[in-house]
Amino acid sequence: MRSQRWLHIIPVSFIMYTIAFIDRTNVSLALPSMSKALHMNPTQAGGAAGIFFWGYVVLQIPGGHLAERWSAKRFVSILLVVWGLCSVGCGLVHTWQQFWAMRLLLGVAEGGVWPAVLVLLSHWFPRGERARANAYWMLCLPIAVIVSSPLSGWILGRWNWRVLLIAEGALPFFWLVIWWIFVDDYPHEARWISADERGYLEATLQQESRELSLADPHGAARLGSSWRALLKPAVLVMVGVYLMQNIGNYGYLFWLPSALQHIQKMSNQLVGVLAAIPYLVTAVGMVIVSRHSDKQRERRHHVAFGLAWGGACMLACILLTGHSPTWGFLAISLVGAGSYGMLGPFWAIPTETLPRSVSGPAMGMVNALGNLGGYFGPLAVGFVYHRTGDFRYAFAVLSLALLLGAGASLFLPKRAAAVS
Repeated sequence: MRSQRWLHIIPVSFIMYTIAFIDRTNVSLALPSMSKALHMNPTQAGGAAGIFFWGYVVLQIPGGHLAERWSAKRFVSILLVVWGLCSVGCGLVHTWQQFWAMRLLLGVAEGGVWPAVLVLLSHWFPRGERARANAYWMLCLPIAVIVSSPLSGWILGRWNWRVLLIAEGALPFFWLVIWWIFVDDYPHEARWISADERGYLEATLQQESRELSLADPHGAARLGSSWRALLKPAVLVMVGVYLMQNIGNYGYLFWLPSALQHIQKMSNQLVGVLAAIPYLVTAVGMVIVSRHSDKQRERRHHVAFGLAWGGACMLACILLTGHSPTWGFLAISLVGAGSYGMLGPFWAIPTETLPRSVSGPAMGMVNALGNLGGYFGPLAVGFVYHRTGDFRYAFAVLSLALLLGAGASLFLPKRAAAVS
């Protein structure tokens, strides 16, 4: 009875955000050649990769609000067009200043997509399924790297970074048609869903909404009409945890290909293949952690464990690389199983602990401020590497960020009463 939405909503959203993540991260392989062409030093290159996330802040809270109050389907459709134009524009630049500007605009265009899809999933998947639904959708993050890294390496080897950015930047225009046809905002709008499944979803989601209201009978109306809800301690802790997670993950993602080339000279295509391997392990970790979180109906400790695992594996890589690059690469390949694996449980927390009128904007704020880690992580790696000439010191900063996030995770809310 419940299979239709797993086979309908998740795959279309999955491929849509896979394209978004490819357009956001394909510069990781292009950075060495782009740096030479646009005359960027490592600090400028790290800043150029990360400037995206300052633009990403702009539509986060409005995006969650519009998705909840207007339409996630329509809002994402508009953004598909705009980010496609910006992504193609990144391949047409001639100076590093122009590249910074286009990356900033790309961030603005993609900024509303994440909270909008989280709101969409909360309309289709009840609490007992939400960590899995979030994680299956968020598998697009490692899968995007697995798919795009070898392909991007091949394009770079055969043509150049301009062809890479323009070709992959045009993908959103093709997927827009599929998104518009197959996605609906609510079960009662979908013609493809069975009457039994529609009735089950509407009854279950309404019951869960009532439970949140009963947990905080006066707060639901108060929170729904007040932006002060976004400054509650529970939401601020989520921001801090997500900031540390993104510092670690994006610093690692954008600089891993350069670090591999630094250790041993190799072709762009081989670097692309090696850079994809850790994300195969990441995908497996995301499924395991999210399924266990749903089975146990527990979020906080799954988030803390995932970040601690990622930080410890990153530290192991730093210690092993000088003695055995092979063992160091094995350790770095295990990082994402934890640091990405925590995403499913983490993003289940807002919709399970906050009233619906607040959860959308709250997720937008957490994603907006937390994703600034995507700026600071690559910038920190570029700065430390520029000063020391050794990626091990730079990656130590990323390890520390993940471990700090693990500690902060222990203060995340456990249930609705924790944020009342």
